[in-house]
Amino acid sequence: MDSIIRFFQEGGAFMYPIAIVMAIGLAIAVERLLFLMKEKSSNRKAFEDMLPMLQKRDLRNALNYANTSGTKIGNIFSAAIARIPGSQRREEIEYALEEGLMEAIPQLEKRTQYVATLANIATLMGLLGTIMGLIAAFTAVANAAPAEKAALLSQSISVAMNTTAFGL
Repeated sequence: MDSIIRFFQEGGAFMYPIAIVMAIGLAIAVERLLFLMKEKSSNRKAFEDMLPMLQKRDLRNALNYANTSGTKIGNIFSAAIARIPGSQRREEIEYALEEGLMEAIPQLEKRTQYVATLANIATLMGLLGTIMGLIAAFTAVANAAPAEKAALLSQSISVAMNTTAFGL
C-alpha cells in the first residue's frame, strides 16, 4: 500500500484529474453492472414464466403477462404476441421482435459510451503528464549543475512515467 501511495504522489499534478476521471468511469461501470444484473434476473424470471404459456399457445395469458411484467423481455414479446393473430407470415412477427429490441437496447446501453470516452480522456491526460514531465526534466537539466543533472533527469522522468502508467 505504501508503494501505491508513493507512486501516486510521485506522479505529479496530473494524477489527481486522472483519478477523478477513473472514479467517474468506475461509478458508471458499477451502476451499469448492477442495473444489468437486475435486468437479467427479472427478464429470466419473466421468460421462464411466459415460456409455458407460449408452448401451450395460450397467447392471451402470455400477452397479459408480458404487458404487466414491466420487463424488457415482456415488452419485446408483447409486441410479437400482439401480431400473431393477425399475421399470415412469420417475418411480421420477427419484425415485431426486432422493433421491441430496438426499443430495449438503448435503455440497456445507457451511459456506456461515457466509459469509453473517459478511458480516452484518462489516457490522453496521462500522455499530457508525460510530456509535461519530460519538459520539466529537460528544463531542469538545462539549468542545473553537472553534478545534479542525473538526479533531476531521473526524478522528472519518473514523474512522467508514473503519469503515463496511471493514465493508461
